[in-house]
Amino acid sequence: MSAEKPTSKMFIQIVSELRALIRDENIPAGGKIPSERVLAERLNVGRSSVREALRSLELLGLIETRRGEGTFLTDFRNHKLVEVLSTFILQEGTDLENVNETRKILERDAIRIVSSNETLRKLPVWESLLRNLETEGVIAREDVIREIVITSENRLVLKMWILLKQYGKEMYSGLSTEHEQPMLQAFISELMIGNTAEAISWFEKWAELLHKGRDIL
Repeated sequence: MSAEKPTSKMFIQIVSELRALIRDENIPAGGKIPSERVLAERLNVGRSSVREALRSLELLGLIETRRGEGTFLTDFRNHKLVEVLSTFILQEGTDLENVNETRKILERDAIRIVSSNETLRKLPVWESLLRNLETEGVIAREDVIREIVITSENRLVLKMWILLKQYGKEMYSGLSTEHEQPMLQAFISELMIGNTAEAISWFEKWAELLHKGRDIL
């Protein structure tokens, strides 16, 4: 790659690498991030390209450079780090599909975590959701998935899920219909008894139904 001022694609690559490092090395707010030299070596790009990308992130308030100490991650909650990064990642036309698929991956993992943990799958919230389905015949779609993601007890995943849902297609807006009711009942029931594979299978069927469009519901 060129060592000149980074292109948009190169900038996204550098930002993505930083995000992966923050995740993999569990760098907290205030933690030190790798130097220009290390990032340049990992990405096989010129240090000037890394420098320009870091300078842009610093101007956005996402990182800060301390003279003689290095570069540090600021508190992303104050600067909405994930939201800002997503505006770059979503520049490519195919990314909407990637966003929705990534959201589903997070959802499947959350289902797996909840259904495999006896304490989590026996929380009263699931009985409450089933009762609403049986007595009222409808339920707010988002309530089901949001409760599962929250119950999986990973705040970072929750923030990512909220962001991905925001930028992706709003599959879960509105109330469920009678066509969805048996799928949702089976989904929640299997989750409650710890049948992970069956719970995920019913989730996939429900998600596929929503993906096909509201006109068939």
